[in-house]
Amino acid sequence: MSVTHLDGAGLRGALIQANEYVQRHRADLNRINVFPVPDGDTGTNLALTVSAVADRLRAGRDDSIGAVAREAAEAGILGARGNCGMILSHFLLGFSQAVGERPRLSVPEFGAALRSATEHVYRALEKPVEGTMITIMSAIADEAHRLHHSDFVVLFERLLVRAREALASTPDLLPVLKKAGVVDAGAKGFVHLLEGIQSFMAGDPLAPLAEIPEFEAEPAFAAATAEYPTESERFRFCTEALVRGPSIPTQEEVRAVLRERGDSLVVIRSDNLLKIHVHTDEPEEVFDYLRTLGELATHKAEDMQAQHAVAARAAAGGHMTLARRPISVVADTACDLPDEIVRAHGIHLVPLNLIFDTKAYRDRFDVSPEEFALRLREGAHPSTSQPAPAAFIEGFRRAGEEGEEVVAVLLSSALSGTYASAQAAIKQRADGGAQVHLFDSLGGSLLQGLLALKASELGEQGMSADRIVDELARVRSRSGFFIVLDTFERALASGRVGRGRAWLGSLLDIKPVLDIDGAGKLVPIDRVRGRGAMLPKMMEVLEKKVPAGTKRVRFGVMHVACPEILGEVVPEIRKRYGNVEVITAPGTPIIATHAGEGAWGIAYLVED
Repeated sequence: MSVTHLDGAGLRGALIQANEYVQRHRADLNRINVFPVPDGDTGTNLALTVSAVADRLRAGRDDSIGAVAREAAEAGILGARGNCGMILSHFLLGFSQAVGERPRLSVPEFGAALRSATEHVYRALEKPVEGTMITIMSAIADEAHRLHHSDFVVLFERLLVRAREALASTPDLLPVLKKAGVVDAGAKGFVHLLEGIQSFMAGDPLAPLAEIPEFEAEPAFAAATAEYPTESERFRFCTEALVRGPSIPTQEEVRAVLRERGDSLVVIRSDNLLKIHVHTDEPEEVFDYLRTLGELATHKAEDMQAQHAVAARAAAGGHMTLARRPISVVADTACDLPDEIVRAHGIHLVPLNLIFDTKAYRDRFDVSPEEFALRLREGAHPSTSQPAPAAFIEGFRRAGEEGEEVVAVLLSSALSGTYASAQAAIKQRADGGAQVHLFDSLGGSLLQGLLALKASELGEQGMSADRIVDELARVRSRSGFFIVLDTFERALASGRVGRGRAWLGSLLDIKPVLDIDGAGKLVPIDRVRGRGAMLPKMMEVLEKKVPAGTKRVRFGVMHVACPEILGEVVPEIRKRYGNVEVITAPGTPIIATHAGEGAWGIAYLVED
């Protein structure tokens, strides 16, 4: 088979298969991760980054390589995790810019794009370090330039050979790698990407993955046994954030500010997006600065010393898997957290189920909020059910591979059997994995989501699972969620409202306001006549709910097929509470099924 040109479909298929190869090796990459910090997370970070790219590309149909490269670059920026993910995203961005709007590439044109992408990475990095992923990028760019051939199959065979040679040399370039007896984890991850692409080009998805002979005996827990580099790594928190805005400063301007606050700095600026990665001791100062640039869409700060301590404990205990963080968080899909937040914090989602006639779909996995909103408009009336215990067992297993302990923040037990299903899963588990701590959110939608996010943040700071659960209970007692319905139709179908009351409400144009109370039950608390009165009434309710003088509060606004309401609600919240964090999201199908089109709600999390 000969491939003389690469179009959008080819690039899409190659990147999707590359993602599958990386997912196979995430645990191995975590084990050998010793640079720049032995925190055992390179495999996870790279896997999450490339899965974000693959997820975006699976939904695409464009045949232009320029369009697919652009989609891959944007998804990479949004989903980038860790140093390796940020560098890969820079590479994809540079490649996309080099390709432009071309519909397809020849081998020489592809080689030129590789060279341009590599140069883009070197220019973008504050302090490029050889012996890492960039060494592999440079090696394959040089090989593509040197090789005179018109066949992509031959090209990637040769690129893979050269990449493996360059990977084998990484310990000679970085003494910390030679001391640990490993190759660089990020560099090896990039080679796995090339293996997936080469396999796709050859038409052989099951091609064997050759190992590098010099390093077949890599220690199982290199990340755990390597000493934490306290002299070279002066900062404690691996800090990442995503900013959106129409007037974001240049990449160089942002770097000039942030280089004074830490090291391992990587900044990506593309159109209205800014993604940063920095090691610092003052992550809140970084976040405060970024808030002045635009909307702080995601932000996290992980304690790298706590991560290294987890890896060391795993090694000392002789565990066969290497946990990379103290706490891993699980939530069900009723939480309504946006995908970018779920990815940024590595939250594991367990889907609830939607039943259309006799066919079951996994919430968010098989049906997106946008797809479901269309079905609602077309008259669909699905039913819902909680996840089976088997779904939780799998979710807990995946979370336990990354976390020393697991905290599961779940939909209110007063609204669903989801919590009981998770309890049953714990009793049925036979894998002897990480201990699971269940927390009944006594809520749903973004109230549950904000609590899950809080659990992740506390875990990233190194807090124990027991303390996290206690803190969630304290915060939940001060927090809540309420929603206004535009129609009684779905509430009637779900049995939440009697038929007579629904008829009368429709006749009088009454919009009910429902609250999730302290016991986690849905109760009516107010009503309003007409759509025009909904916003003032909801703001009135919010001012009663959030105590005067509250200093630490954040909000969530969800909607069912009415995104235009966000432009009204979010400014009203900030007018009253300042430049606070407001997470917005379409209601997941489980919420939309019962609330109906036109519903919207406000969650508030009081952390004082």
